[in-house]
Amino acid sequence: MERAIAEDNDIFTNYVGDACQATPDAGEHLRISRQFADERWSRHRNVTSLDWSPEFPELLLASYDGNADAPHEPDGVALIWNLKYKKSSPDYIFHCQSPVMAACFSPFHPNLVIGGTYSGQVVLWDNRSGRRTPAQRTPLSAVGHTHPVYCIHVVGTANAHNLATISTDGRMCFWSLDMLSAPQDSLELQHHQSRSVAATCFSFVAGGSNNFVIGSEDGAAYAGARHGAKAGTSGDVFEAHHGPVTGIDCHSVSGPVDLTSYFLTSSMDWTVKLWSLRDSRPLLSLEDNSDYICDVRWSPIHPAVFAAVDCTGRLDVWNLNSDTEVPAATTVVDGATAINKCRWNATGTVIACGDTTGRVHICDVDALLAVPRADDWTRLVSTIADVRADRADIEDTGRTVHFGQSPMR
Repeated sequence: MERAIAEDNDIFTNYVGDACQATPDAGEHLRISRQFADERWSRHRNVTSLDWSPEFPELLLASYDGNADAPHEPDGVALIWNLKYKKSSPDYIFHCQSPVMAACFSPFHPNLVIGGTYSGQVVLWDNRSGRRTPAQRTPLSAVGHTHPVYCIHVVGTANAHNLATISTDGRMCFWSLDMLSAPQDSLELQHHQSRSVAATCFSFVAGGSNNFVIGSEDGAAYAGARHGAKAGTSGDVFEAHHGPVTGIDCHSVSGPVDLTSYFLTSSMDWTVKLWSLRDSRPLLSLEDNSDYICDVRWSPIHPAVFAAVDCTGRLDVWNLNSDTEVPAATTVVDGATAINKCRWNATGTVIACGDTTGRVHICDVDALLAVPRADDWTRLVSTIADVRADRADIEDTGRTVHFGQSPMR
């Protein structure tokens, strides 16, 4: 009925039935084109994660933590917003008894929404059931997570996939969506088999479901694997941040050059860093921000473009092929409210941002910035080669100064 009142186009899309092929339109500039918020369900809550539907490109999932001003409302909320219509209320409302710290659509079951909670539980909602409460949930026990679940991913193929979850309890668990009573597999995330890794975020290397990188509270990133002799986080350690790692994202844009060894990290130390899995030192440190950087995401279509958001309300879009010192475009949300999360849509033309007041901002990206040229892959390789050369020159200069000063001491 709300669609019928507000719209002048087709109002009968069925999100429980077949897929819709509509895609959001890109704007002419990097600008905030729309906001989503609900007075009851999102106000005074932090947006903790965002995810676009793999089946319906106009649907956006946002998860929220608790509202201290409404103690009788559910602590955790997940809302599905619809960019296709003008209406301002969510299409679906899900909730649970614990703040939702991460949520995602199942890429192989478009009706399922998965959440990771502050209590350590993993919950699953089904929009076909007509219920707002979870259809499944993991038990509150030591067989799963005992600390907050801050990041979740569905990995694998349509015929063989798992839900991967991480927590600050130092464990990574792999679950079957058909049975959440116990994880099918779990890894103890430890550095040199001694110190547990308090994981805050993770990303799988493109092209598989075995290798991953994890960001942690101690400011380091850890390379790991699910299987093999080095199962867990017994791989390389990437130490350069001076604050907790808030976001991590592996390069996944396919093209004429393989770039899957590169990944980005963001941190509370006000920096974004570019890394290679083959180098324990950062290739590039981007230091244009003046507050905590809360998230970072590669573009899904452009090899050199990524987005980052910070606590001043800034959304920055970088193009490393154009400049490695300042962003290619920047916008600030109304009221300069801290932005917690950002997420590109599948076409790389829209970025969703979630802030600390419960608002979701939709930002349209200029096609000149969003759409790659044929040579952008090779240009990025050249850019990274220049960055490596500059780093080597700085290191050589440092050694020369050191050796020259040593006799005088």
